[in-house]
Amino acid sequence: MRMGDRLPAGVRITEVVRETPSVSTIWFDHRFSFNPGQFVMVWVPGIDEVPMALSSQSSITVQKAGDATAALLSMKKGDQIGIRGPFGNGFSQKDDTLAIAGGVGAAPLLPLAMTGVVSTFVLGARTADELLFRKSLEKVTELRIMTDDGSAGNLGFAMKAMDDLSLDLYSQVCVCGPEKMMSAILLRLSEEGLEERGKFSLHRYMKCGCGVCGSCCIDPSGLRVCSEGPVFSGEMLLDCEFGHYSRDGSGRRRPV
Repeated sequence: MRMGDRLPAGVRITEVVRETPSVSTIWFDHRFSFNPGQFVMVWVPGIDEVPMALSSQSSITVQKAGDATAALLSMKKGDQIGIRGPFGNGFSQKDDTLAIAGGVGAAPLLPLAMTGVVSTFVLGARTADELLFRKSLEKVTELRIMTDDGSAGNLGFAMKAMDDLSLDLYSQVCVCGPEKMMSAILLRLSEEGLEERGKFSLHRYMKCGCGVCGSCCIDPSGLRVCSEGPVFSGEMLLDCEFGHYSRDGSGRRRPV
């Protein structure tokens, strides 16, 4: 089901599942037809409207990052929110995909893994308690765990797992997580001449979500994250703001 592009349609929350100490999945009573990696604009009445990736046909996975996400995390079964979308492109569903997720970046990559095309999934988090979707991913792919403190899997950031992988054997490398992490992965792919295989999911401030307002444009290309993205190939992100800065609601630069 595709909701209205311009006006949010109301959906009712059916369940709120605590995934980690800081992340919950909110399930609702509509099923979306979408490509893994697409996003919706989520309207929290009286608070704000924010972009969020779909973690399934009927859910979003939320980490507190501002007033709107804090309000979402306080909601209960029966509460209503507004949804527009889905918008943007998504990840291509190619066999022999390597997926790399940092923190809540696992949310848009989970639906891709569930299609069965991800042969290796690197799941990174600060601690063992913050690992998202571990049990679900173990059922569908070879899962490699990385934690910053070594409390589960191997010690180190998610990109460190690349040291033990033959990157040229993968048809694509799909990545979502903190932008500094993603930028470091792009640099690594570029050093091996594989930047075109990298597919990176960007998060930017958005107002309209459908390509009209220009608030999510990337310097210097002017590409809109909401419509030309949110997933970009690596060569499109070389020599741009990626990994350096983004912009807030007033258009001012802020470091990532």
